[in-house]
Amino acid sequence: MGRRGVLILAAEPHGERHQIVRLSEIAPVDCPCGKSRRAFVDDLEQVASLHLVEISVDARAHYHKRMTEIYFVLEGAGEIELDGLRQSIRPGDAILIKPGCRHRAIGKLKLLNTAIPAFDPADEWFD
Repeated sequence: MGRRGVLILAAEPHGERHQIVRLSEIAPVDCPCGKSRRAFVDDLEQVASLHLVEISVDARAHYHKRMTEIYFVLEGAGEIELDGLRQSIRPGDAILIKPGCRHRAIGKLKLLNTAIPAFDPADEWFD
């Protein structure tokens, strides 16, 4: 087990040049979107993190000042609201969300969220 109880399947002995994690074994945490399993948030270089997000309720609109997110819809159907505009989304859709864009997901969805740089809870802003 690695930091924060994350199962690390493979990593170099003395470095952080690679990691392999099993998302299904990372404990979910509450987030404005529902539940999220967050991988690579403890990486020392904070290059990016990957989140398996289950949206079970309409997410709270929020934005980030530094972080860019890429959502990839795995399951379900619903909508994404970006700066007040709604668009239908379904499996296979990818959404690029740049810093400052107010966003939220609507509906019952499962998605992968890539955060660049890695997720920082201090960079989550609500109006």
